[in-house]
Amino acid sequence: MKVVLLALLTALAARAAAVTFNRQIAPILFQNCAACHRPGEAAPFPLLTYHDARQHASQILAVTRRGYMPPWPPAPGYGDFAGTRRLSAEQVRLIAAWVEGGAPEGDAADLPPAPKFTDGWQLGAPDLVVPMPRSYQLAAGGADVFRNFVIPVHLEETRYIRAVELRPGNQKIVHHANIVVDRTRSLRRRDGRDGQPGFPGMDVTTESGAEFDPDSHFLFWKPGSVAQPEPDDMAWRLDPGTDLILNMHLQPSGKPESLQPKIGLYFASRAPTRFPMLLQLEHDGALEIPPGARDFSVSDHLTLPVAVNVLAIYPHAHYLGHRVEAWATLPDGRRRWLIKIDDWDINWQAVYNYREPVALPKGTQVAMRITYDNSTLNPRNPNHPPKLVRNGNRSEDEMGHVWLQVLPAKASAEDPRLLLQEAVMRRRLEKYPGDFVAQYSLGALLAFRGRQREAIPYFEAALRSQPSSATARNGLAAALLADDRLDEAIRELRHTLQLDPEYDNARYNLARALTAQGDAAGAVEQYRAYLKRQPEDAAAHLNLGRLYVAQKRYDEALPQMQIAARLKPDDADLQTDLGALLAMKGDLPAAIAAFEHALRIDPSHKVARANLNRARAH
Repeated sequence: MKVVLLALLTALAARAAAVTFNRQIAPILFQNCAACHRPGEAAPFPLLTYHDARQHASQILAVTRRGYMPPWPPAPGYGDFAGTRRLSAEQVRLIAAWVEGGAPEGDAADLPPAPKFTDGWQLGAPDLVVPMPRSYQLAAGGADVFRNFVIPVHLEETRYIRAVELRPGNQKIVHHANIVVDRTRSLRRRDGRDGQPGFPGMDVTTESGAEFDPDSHFLFWKPGSVAQPEPDDMAWRLDPGTDLILNMHLQPSGKPESLQPKIGLYFASRAPTRFPMLLQLEHDGALEIPPGARDFSVSDHLTLPVAVNVLAIYPHAHYLGHRVEAWATLPDGRRRWLIKIDDWDINWQAVYNYREPVALPKGTQVAMRITYDNSTLNPRNPNHPPKLVRNGNRSEDEMGHVWLQVLPAKASAEDPRLLLQEAVMRRRLEKYPGDFVAQYSLGALLAFRGRQREAIPYFEAALRSQPSSATARNGLAAALLADDRLDEAIRELRHTLQLDPEYDNARYNLARALTAQGDAAGAVEQYRAYLKRQPEDAAAHLNLGRLYVAQKRYDEALPQMQIAARLKPDDADLQTDLGALLAMKGDLPAAIAAFEHALRIDPSHKVARANLNRARAH
């Protein structure tokens, strides 16, 4: 009797310990897999029901046992990241026990509710939806396509963006995407040159404008990702006359596909007071990976001139990348790991946000090392047999970047981002003496800080490296113009427009230079040509209007001033100029309204007050 009772109790215990889908496996899949493994997402099959999981049970076991799924490349203990999707050893054991035990369903009462996902915009209706103007046609087959689409943003006034959400339009062919802010619309002249929307390339570089506003946020999307709003005090600025560049990695599906994404923008309620910045560690110039090499590596480092908090990290390599490491060496010699990835896979590249900001004091050295495998043992090697691979912008080339999003501490009146940018570019010159990008960027940085004469030699050095660079020649001309070297500036600007007749910034600068030289007719011609392509530039409308006023061409001046006032309704000086022109034309009611508008903006504006009094006295 005792033996029978023991056997019965053992059997009951075995049944109680059985792993079932409803009790143990569904919670794991719902939490870690369902975001991608559901209808309409990029994963090849859903995992929302017992039938789904039972059908793919052996695959689930294989990929979770290998650590391939869910995709979470960072090694544990080398950075504390938010949203970690790595399965625990116990969760992997439960999946194995379930599959090896016959994948039972279990008691229906144990099944938790399936996750619910929001259809459409995940953050609710955006404040502004910006569509790609034309659809792109992806061929049925061939290699992956890296394409950049120029998306104009039509704004009446500056807005501050707390969140961005991408609707890719045809999600199954989009591997991932980045959004780049082109404040000067410097890339739109490359748009559509091959007959299709956009232009090719894996990475893009934009031209800086008159204001120093470096890249500050990772605007990254991949299937399954959810837009993360920023605090209002850390939103980023979006001005009228800005383009968004949608940098996309597309994968042919076996049949022709059409793609027309939309970008949703969510406005902050106020201007930011905290200003992060993206820092890049890279050593692409050292990339010359011999065929067969299994452990070729490049490294880089940067000593921080100010204290920072590291908010996020984004490593980037192509198909030969194997191991990624990044760390910080503190001034006292201690090492603090930022990330380590032992099996890099471009298919799972991502931005990783730290659970808590990583505080690094001034004098810390941040560093990275990326190791590459160019052998036949690398299953992702696109070359069979392997061949020599250098750095480049194509998928078959290589890159080695680690980007850090940092929030610098303000230690003086000067913007600490200027000090960081200077440190980055001086480090680049150490790696690449005579480098065009470093020379140009240092020139632009000095020019922004008002040190035009110091900037000129850097622009000249950049042009010695790349004489055909319209961008560097325009930068040199702008510095010459600011230094009152008008003849030289005009010569350089005319040369720039010979190199690139569609270079709008150079045409604007030429109009300014001709105005300063006293050639009003020439300046009018250049402003009019510029405004045909940049009709939303308030400063250009204002400058053209003032030229017309100086020539007593009041009827032509008025619409220019009115457009400028509409584009910049909060500019008291502009409203005052418009009121003065309206008074000269005899329209006193409209003039009074403009002066009153100026005084609402700035009650202490003396010229507007005096003009208003004179207008009312008539």
